[in-house]
Amino acid sequence: MPIILRLDRVMADRKISLNTLSEKVGIANVNLSKIKTGKVSAIRFSTLEAICEALDCQPGDILEYQPPITDDK
Repeated sequence: MPIILRLDRVMADRKISLNTLSEKVGIANVNLSKIKTGKVSAIRFSTLEAICEALDCQPGDILEYQPPITDDK
């Protein structure tokens, strides 16, 4: 998937635990853990907004686009 989630990196930079972020954002630990590990195919804008507010960051700090590798031979 060309979109990579970097929530784990931002959380480490901010020194915030999964439990603490879960409480601030208002979503279950298990759902936040799936976002953190990139095991989701979608994220609601309201969730992204709450995460950005809690971590004082921009969506671009959490989401990264990596173009697919193509063989142009």
